[in-house]
Amino acid sequence: MYSRKIALILFTCFAITNLQAQVNFKPGLRGGLSLSTISEMHADYRPDFYFGGFGEINITKKYALQPEINYVKQGSNNVARNFTDPETNTQKVEYLDLKLDYLTFSMINKFTFEGFQVLFGPSLDVRLNDNLVRRKNYNDLAFNIGLGYRMPSGLAFEARFKKGFLDILDSDYYTNDSNNDYLFGDYNTNINFQIGISYSFNVK
Repeated sequence: MYSRKIALILFTCFAITNLQAQVNFKPGLRGGLSLSTISEMHADYRPDFYFGGFGEINITKKYALQPEINYVKQGSNNVARNFTDPETNTQKVEYLDLKLDYLTFSMINKFTFEGFQVLFGPSLDVRLNDNLVRRKNYNDLAFNIGLGYRMPSGLAFEARFKKGFLDILDSDYYTNDSNNDYLFGDYNTNINFQIGISYSFNVK
């Protein structure tokens, strides 16, 4: 029994030492094109940009945990709002560009196979600025999933999809029952595509 305990302690120490020898940290930068819209509305995708930094914690040769801080510009273009003009009592349509800027805190799981990468993880989005008239939530919770390819130099190409879960605006302001083409749903969430590059620095 005593020898088993000694063997278990030695094995644990060896595993911890081996893990510490494999773990390394690489800071990096990322940026690119942000294409976004808001669900359940008649609107176009809004093209803009994102950029940020990350720390790649390589736990094994194939798996890394990557905390990130990103600035992302989101929203929707040409949002159709059908409303009744109170002065003329006539139906009118106005087209609005809804703009939302977020500071995003993400925790990305990254698996790498021969340079090809699979990425996924949650995000907390803190809204910095917007031009909405009425809001449901100032912040958002989202999930990211994507693919990438990293070159030996540390340069990587990425494509991600990010889906928000919180209702972000008061749809009653934009909704008018007289025209179904412009009806908003009751659950309007962020949808964001990111296409860009990243670079991780080798730190010795």
